[in-house]
Amino acid sequence: MQPAEKTDVGPQRVVDLRSDTVTKPTPGMREAMARAEVGDDVFGEDPSVNELQERCAELLGHEAGLFVPSGSMGNEIAIAVHTQPGDEVICEADSHVVHFELSAMAALAGVLPRVLPSERGFLTREQVQGAVRPPVYYLARTGLIVLENTHNMKGGTIHPPEEARKIVEFARERGIPVHLDGARIFNAAVALGVPVKELTQDFDSVMFCFSKGLGAPVGSMLVGSREFIEEARVVRKRLGGGMRQVGILAAACRYALEHHVERLQEDHEHARMLAQALQELPGVRVVEPETNIVICTLTKMKAAEFTRRLEEKGVRALAISERTVRMVTHLDVGREDIERAIETIREVLA
Repeated sequence: MQPAEKTDVGPQRVVDLRSDTVTKPTPGMREAMARAEVGDDVFGEDPSVNELQERCAELLGHEAGLFVPSGSMGNEIAIAVHTQPGDEVICEADSHVVHFELSAMAALAGVLPRVLPSERGFLTREQVQGAVRPPVYYLARTGLIVLENTHNMKGGTIHPPEEARKIVEFARERGIPVHLDGARIFNAAVALGVPVKELTQDFDSVMFCFSKGLGAPVGSMLVGSREFIEEARVVRKRLGGGMRQVGILAAACRYALEHHVERLQEDHEHARMLAQALQELPGVRVVEPETNIVICTLTKMKAAEFTRRLEEKGVRALAISERTVRMVTHLDVGREDIERAIETIREVLA
């Protein structure tokens, strides 16, 4: 693996920790995009897209893949394919599909989330089993279970593989499909030191993002059975997600798979470094990061004021509630950037 290139340098540049979606294409990625072989993907004729879809399906242990513009679209396509209008979808209470996809499962698929709370962002078989509706005609049918790995709003936590397998086994017994929102699944795989297939192959469908920690500018992948992907392609087109010479984007995503997966460990190390420094500061409570997301709660300052003061000094973070701040490490943030962010945070809190 070649070392990842940085896309911006200089001591005065902004350190942007709002999200790992802010990364910019590296020079090598831009070169790959410029050289991409393309065709019309709506006709299934873009060779770069076709190759990427096949590669991702193989990596994740599924039969076929479908390139989509965003993770949200991938999730909502899966929900629409797996369910019928009027169904319930079991999800964790703070999951992305519940809070950050504009109630799309209701608006587009005609289904409602049945939310279950958790401490660390992962559900247990016992929770799911207790939430599945009995087969009584006047109760909503449980049409789908959605798990999230890693869990964004719980601080990039990893769904324990053994617990996920128990849920999938139970769902198989009850004939309920299980979809994985694996937007940052490669972060989980790298942190656990296992092939990503071990975390994805048991699910009926999986979505993951290229545009987060992997550093591509656009794109996500949805994988599943060939029959599932055939239906998903129809829904993608209905949602306006059929693109044309999209091989330019697929080339960036392929580059990310080849160069930016193993280096995710650097982001995890930087997140731990940041969290350890925050733990030493008065008025800050920190969730120990498992991957690349640091969540901290401020007891002496409101989050909006904290992030405003940070930005004035060239460091960006995201206020996610009145007292809670999220900081995400990524490809465009090096060790020196983390050190600068730590010093700036100390100044602001002082």
